[in-house]
Amino acid sequence: MDALAKKLGLKTDPIIFFTSAGIMILFLVVLLIAPGPIGAAFGAGREWIVTNLGWFFILGVTSWVAFLLWVALSRYGAIRLGGNNAKPAYDNISWFTMLFAGGIGTVLMFWGVAEPISHFSNPPRPDVVPFSVEAADDAMSFSIYHLGLHTWAIFTMPGLAFAYFIYRYNLPMRFSSVFYPLLGDRIYGPLGKSLDVFAILGTLFGVAVSIGLGTQQINAGLTELFDIPDAVITKVFIIAILTSVAVGSIVAGLDSGVKRLSNINIAMAVGLLFFVLFTGSTVFLLRAVVETFGLYITNLLPMAFWNDTLASYSRDGGAWGWQGSWTVFYWAWTVTWSPFIGIFVARISRGRTIREFVLGVLFAPSIFTLVWFAIFGWSAMEIDGIGPDAREALGEQAGLLSAAVDESIPLAMFAFFENFPAATLIQGLAVVIVAIFFATSSDSASLVVDMLCTGSADPGPWHQRVFWGVSEGMLAAMLIVLAGDAGLTALQEVITVVGLPMFILVFAMMFALYRGLSHEDLSEVRVGNPPKREELTPDD
Repeated sequence: MDALAKKLGLKTDPIIFFTSAGIMILFLVVLLIAPGPIGAAFGAGREWIVTNLGWFFILGVTSWVAFLLWVALSRYGAIRLGGNNAKPAYDNISWFTMLFAGGIGTVLMFWGVAEPISHFSNPPRPDVVPFSVEAADDAMSFSIYHLGLHTWAIFTMPGLAFAYFIYRYNLPMRFSSVFYPLLGDRIYGPLGKSLDVFAILGTLFGVAVSIGLGTQQINAGLTELFDIPDAVITKVFIIAILTSVAVGSIVAGLDSGVKRLSNINIAMAVGLLFFVLFTGSTVFLLRAVVETFGLYITNLLPMAFWNDTLASYSRDGGAWGWQGSWTVFYWAWTVTWSPFIGIFVARISRGRTIREFVLGVLFAPSIFTLVWFAIFGWSAMEIDGIGPDAREALGEQAGLLSAAVDESIPLAMFAFFENFPAATLIQGLAVVIVAIFFATSSDSASLVVDMLCTGSADPGPWHQRVFWGVSEGMLAAMLIVLAGDAGLTALQEVITVVGLPMFILVFAMMFALYRGLSHEDLSEVRVGNPPKREELTPDD
């Protein structure tokens, strides 16, 4: 393998690179040959997981939130991720835009209208009346629960573990490095390399699902604007074009490519946010933003432990009919690309303290997410009609938006903008924003996968990074082909199955990180001296 890597001009660990690439290519071939059986297998796997282990996902992410807040507020929060004189490489604004655009920018565009309206018309709790004021409150609470602190805890946990062990112990920038307290020098052997391969494959699948969702939304927008067919071949063509854009950013690198795209994209998204705020019911939305903070704070603890235990007695669709399709899907999907976001955030966070890292990564994107959902979600529900009096006053206009979302979730954002001035222009801008979010996710993931292979923050040869960018696009295209008309359901099935083992590994990260912190001599924190590596070596 070493000889082949040199012949191809690669600077990477050949075992990790070729094993990951080989498994991915094999999976693509199998998808092409037998999409039906593969889809059925993933469907059965997802059904078993959400029925028997949904509670594990719910409890797990909540425990990560609690652990991270404890670490940040404890005496360990003063530990600097790097040497004593290390300074942050990026200012706070650039740091935020990069971690956000690489994280869930596409998700907010996809679900910003669709999720609140979905919960508004089909409430998670069976005792809540659809389209009521109570349904609107619940819709907003659950939407932010899904994409607020809990989602960012899934990114922050591996991110902090990566940053701590890589910068405090000078370990390679690989997934396996965070398990040094549990595995010792075995992270350099077959077991460690297997973990790295699994992290690469999980990242590729997670990003591919994100690309698949974004592609569905772009196709829906193009259908609305130009009557372009909403078909599999169209989606594959969209993936091909936007993968080319991502490849261009990959070649440019982190500072020139990813940073620039991220800053542009966040600026456009904020502009869209202000457009909705000032052309919609401005006073109503400003009041709603403030009230949404209260709803989130009030309902966070109950939602964090809510398992819909009595679902099988009160609703159709089995014990996990609703939560399996929403919360468990979110957590399983998010955790698959947590190594990608974790490494990426660690890469751009050298020089920050643990307290800065945790509170920044947890709260800054969560606050933006809350404001985004408050403005888009409440505006959408107001257009649809909140409560019987409002719906009666709207007449035939009541329920049109929720009916459109029920028919096509990817179309939700574009149906929403039909109620605003310059609808066609704004719909076109939304397509561009989703496309750039797509590109930033893809190019960020490609750079990170390359780091996981090389074990270094220094970028490998451009063609090595481009390979991973193209691979993500191909995997997303194959998942779209596999999904067919089933679309979102098929993507949920794939990612839930892939997410379970990754979820267990992130749990192990928490224990590894605690072991590392417990060996810190806090009298030495100020001078940046970490514990000796042998102190962490597990007993044989």
